[in-house]
Amino acid sequence: MSDCLFCRIVAGEVPSKEVYADEKAFAFLDVEPWQEGHTLVVPRRHVEHALMDEHVLAEIAPATREVSHILRERLGATGFNVLTNVGSDSGQAVFHAHVHVLPRHAESPGIANMRGDIRRDLDEVHSLLSTASS
Repeated sequence: MSDCLFCRIVAGEVPSKEVYADEKAFAFLDVEPWQEGHTLVVPRRHVEHALMDEHVLAEIAPATREVSHILRERLGATGFNVLTNVGSDSGQAVFHAHVHVLPRHAESPGIANMRGDIRRDLDEVHSLLSTASS
C-alpha cells in the first residue's frame, strides 16, 4: 500500500533505524520513543491492525522475541512492555499492525513509569542496536 507509512518503511522508501529484520517482520526504532530503544515490530505484509488477521501476531512473534534479546544484550533491559493498539480510540496512529517493544529497567519499574527519561538521541541508540554494529 503506497499510502501506508509502515509499508513504505518496509519497502525502504522511507528511512528508518532498523533493529532487526527477517522474512516475515521488520523492526525499527520508534521516532517518538517512550523508552530508549522503544522498537516497533511490523509484519512485512500490510494488515491494518493486530486483530484483523488471526495469524499476524504469530507471524511477528519470533521477531518480537529477537528484538527483546537485542534490547536485553545491548541496552541492559531487565523487563519489557509489549503492546499493540487497535483502532484510533486506543491510540493507533499508523494503520498497519505493529507491536511496541519497550525495554524496561529496575530503576524505573511498572506501568506507571512506561514513559521514561530519554538520555540518548535516536542515532546513538540505533548505533547500539543496529545489526550492522553486531
